[in-house]
Amino acid sequence: SGQKVCYGSFKRSCYKIAYFQDLSRRVGFQEARQACEMDGGALLSLESEAEQQLIENMLQNLTKSGSGISDGDFWIGLWRSGDGLATSSACPDLYHWADGSISPFRNWYTDEPSCGSEACVVMYHQPTANPGLGGPYLYQWNDDRCNMKH
Repeated sequence: SGQKVCYGSFKRSCYKIAYFQDLSRRVGFQEARQACEMDGGALLSLESEAEQQLIENMLQNLTKSGSGISDGDFWIGLWRSGDGLATSSACPDLYHWADGSISPFRNWYTDEPSCGSEACVVMYHQPTANPGLGGPYLYQWNDDRCNMKH
């Protein structure tokens, strides 16, 4: 399930946000990717600051609508393939979009990506968390372990 919102002015005219309050319904990166593909779509590729802002506004509207949305990060389609741990300074350049998009746009949180065993990317949505060095944990990106449930 999820909320589908369509816009005429963006390259991808429709977006679907799936948020599960019930922690047992949250899934890992590959499960989320497969669910999107089965629905005829793909995990979100953010190609510009304007598209990032659009998604932030959609999430803010969900929060305002009284849906009870709370802390819970969202998978996006950015990930780093390959086995082993990436620890080199080139690690941030190894991330690519699951749908093949080539956009260089990134919105990492301060000190991210941390790389290592974290190869899949979430958009932070932790409105109740105390702000860190990069400010509130809202809408910036963080690499996480792919088997985490979001």
